[in-house]
Amino acid sequence: MSTDNMVDVARAGDLAPNSALKVEVEGHDIALVRCDDGVFAIGNRCSHADVDLSEGEVDGCALECWLHGSQFDLRTGQPLSLPALEPVPTYRVEIVGGGDDARILIDPTPQPTAAHE
Repeated sequence: MSTDNMVDVARAGDLAPNSALKVEVEGHDIALVRCDDGVFAIGNRCSHADVDLSEGEVDGCALECWLHGSQFDLRTGQPLSLPALEPVPTYRVEIVGGGDDARILIDPTPQPTAAHE
């Protein structure tokens, strides 16, 4: 996978398992999330209430908004529960190196919205 356009945002050791971290990449507020399935990056603003998703809880491969409980699929950005109806953007993530010192890179270009599976 090419690292062209990728922006270094964190060390793997900065992101605890089942947690989220707010990062800014070229003007985009992004929630960087680590779950059992890997590391994902989604838009940090809830599409329902416009609050930081990074302050919510990780539940499997979903991030739950702390305000009203909407959950968003980390792979697709699609809402998994009400009251959110609109998806949040997702961003391509690449991890370079290994262990806690591995670097997490994000492509600042939002990925095309994928359908919920």
